[in-house]
Amino acid sequence: MKRTGPAALVLSVAIGVATGFIVDQVLTAAGRPTFIPSISLPILLVLLGVFVVLLALPIRRATRGSAGTPVNPFRALRIAMLAKASSIVGAVFAGLGGGLSLFLLTRPVTPSLGSWGAVIVTIVSGALLVAAGLIAEHLCTIRKDDDDEQPGDPGPGFDAHSH
Repeated sequence: MKRTGPAALVLSVAIGVATGFIVDQVLTAAGRPTFIPSISLPILLVLLGVFVVLLALPIRRATRGSAGTPVNPFRALRIAMLAKASSIVGAVFAGLGGGLSLFLLTRPVTPSLGSWGAVIVTIVSGALLVAAGLIAEHLCTIRKDDDDEQPGDPGPGFDAHSH
């Protein structure tokens, strides 16, 4: 599995910014109030980040030999994929908050402090989820064994000179 790269995170943030800005633009054009994230959204994002890191810690202990149990590679892969998805989702929500704040900045009327608070907390919690996902992904990295086959290697017991 390839680790989450900066390009995927930047693209996710850009999608979130565009979505946040467009949603508020459409709502305003329809005469409705702008979208303000609920306080439960940042709480859930932070809890997800904590949960992902807590799931990755036993994998880290097992890869370092301090757990006393062998690493289950399938479990490590599942948690690494969850960590990767979490970092991308965190980037989208941080971008969404960025798009909402960008829209609020373009308005002639200054929005209320409550609106700004919810948007800023959403951006921060999205960034925390990105960090937690990247940390958990790093914790799930399994060191390559010396006896692992290399790509293109025909495998053990194959003598290239005898064929």
